[in-house]
Amino acid sequence: MHGYSGDKQAYLTRLRRIEGQIRGLQRMVEEDSYCIDVLTQVSAATRALQAVALGLLEDHIGHCVADAINSGGPEAEEKVKEATAAIARLVRS
Repeated sequence: MHGYSGDKQAYLTRLRRIEGQIRGLQRMVEEDSYCIDVLTQVSAATRALQAVALGLLEDHIGHCVADAINSGGPEAEEKVKEATAAIARLVRS
């Protein structure tokens, strides 16, 4: 069971909303919308994806990493490294 399983429907709803934003961006480009308006929508979609990513990361740390630490052993170290790498990827993006 994944850490986000309890919130799966909420994540799917948010991702569908973001998908709609992306389709809206495509439409804006097709219709030759003003560059700044397109960039504003790109920024909004980016922030929405970042919010999903942070929620998933929080769920991962609160569930998967916490369970591994409570169990101990090499899996705990592996989960901490995995979470650290995920944070590094988010910071770079």
